[in-house]
Amino acid sequence: MIALHRTSFDTPCRVEIEHSDEFLCAHVVLAGDYAVGPGDRVRVHGAPISIGFGERRVVDRIATVERASTIERLWTKFAGHFEMTELYEVSFSDRTMV
Repeated sequence: MIALHRTSFDTPCRVEIEHSDEFLCAHVVLAGDYAVGPGDRVRVHGAPISIGFGERRVVDRIATVERASTIERLWTKFAGHFEMTELYEVSFSDRTMV
């Protein structure tokens, strides 16, 4: 079936945040192993989470998942190929450019 409009649902999620000299990251893990696809949106509800340097925190929250319509999903995949070229200008080498 072709979805012509966005659908949404709420689900529990776990937010994992770490701020250390090795990592500065935040991950959201949805309950039920829902696959998030191109064009989908995930909004985590609740107050902003703030942590200090050297801390790691895991918080349980509720998230709203908005599934993209079929047209939005196809457009996101198509447009993503062109935006990928922006990554070609990034260098991860440890040498300096002169």
